[in-house]
Amino acid sequence: METNLKARSTGAIALTAAAVAMLAITMGSRSVVGLFLSPLNSATGLGIASISFAVAVSQLTWGAAQPFCGMLTERYGPARVMAIGSLLAAATGALLPFAHTSGVLIAVLAAAGVAATVGSPSLLVGTVSQRVAPERRGLVAGIVGAGGPLGQLVLAPATQAVISLAGWMSAAFALAALSLAALPLALAFRRPGRGAAPGAAAAQPGATLRESLANPHYWLINATFFVCGVHVFFLVTHLPGVIELCGLPSSVSGAALSALALFNIAGSIGAGFVIQRYSMKRTLSALFAARGIGIALFLAAPKTELTVLAFSVWMGLTYMAVLPPVTGLIGKLCGTERLATLLGITFVVHQVGAFLGSWLGGVVLEATGSYDRMWILDIALATLATAVSLTIRERPAPAPRAGVGQRLAVQA
Repeated sequence: METNLKARSTGAIALTAAAVAMLAITMGSRSVVGLFLSPLNSATGLGIASISFAVAVSQLTWGAAQPFCGMLTERYGPARVMAIGSLLAAATGALLPFAHTSGVLIAVLAAAGVAATVGSPSLLVGTVSQRVAPERRGLVAGIVGAGGPLGQLVLAPATQAVISLAGWMSAAFALAALSLAALPLALAFRRPGRGAAPGAAAAQPGATLRESLANPHYWLINATFFVCGVHVFFLVTHLPGVIELCGLPSSVSGAALSALALFNIAGSIGAGFVIQRYSMKRTLSALFAARGIGIALFLAAPKTELTVLAFSVWMGLTYMAVLPPVTGLIGKLCGTERLATLLGITFVVHQVGAFLGSWLGGVVLEATGSYDRMWILDIALATLATAVSLTIRERPAPAPRAGVGQRLAVQA
């Protein structure tokens, strides 16, 4: 008995570590795309607008492909899907230096978005959650979610250094080679019974996909994640512009973005610990309330370097922190058997919010010359998400009903 428990614990740790590494590679690589905009423009002459559109297409394909990636994972197993996705990511990275026309660049980055789904939070958290004890799922989701900002912290300065020393093409090839490093990580995700970690927990059955999609509480969770997408991508996209309007030096932008990433890690892991002891929906509500309060305080405070860094720390603590309660709530409502697919749909909703956050920020700035109206919208959405979170049903999904044959077998 003790040996089995030790084996299960070791297997869960190895699986979680592999998920953190996979997410760090995938999300870290996606976070440095902006470093290639200027070199690509200089090399191809396509123009920043055309290149930015190709990057936006990549964001859309990354979101749209996630539910389908989850379905493929449920059918063929995560290891195979992750291996194929890693090969596709390496291929698109290697092709980037040869994308000299707008059409080719769009095609390459669209394929890169699809490839990135194999290292997305929805797939990784969904897969790991199926194989750990229910009381540990929230904590594990927080730990896995921390891989994204960890990758950004490591790869952003490393990629910039390679571009400076060896050129942007060498940096693109280096990222392609890094994608190949994810191939061995895929082995950790082999299905139980096929060489995976011994003692891995089976997926918790629950509602069917159709029943889950008909559950209004599932869509309430998605609504809060939509708000998260608006918040995160507005800030990530426009924080440098906000700092510029405050009259602060550009160096503050780099420090602020680094603070966001660093404290994302702490917030994600911390939220995983919190929901082991306290209500998931109340934790989610508190996180959105904290965002609204943080934005209001920032608007009222004098705009100094210290104020901007403190604001970045505060918001960083709440960003990835919403992933553990969102994952936990969906797992409770619907079970974990279809969790990868359901989280994929949830991330599609998140990406719609992300698109609106990035786009509306620019629209508001052009129309008014400031971001004030966008900040007010952010506060309003945070208030709405705070209230909506409290209405979500928080109880385990009902056990699946036994069929006639099962009932006869029990009676016999």
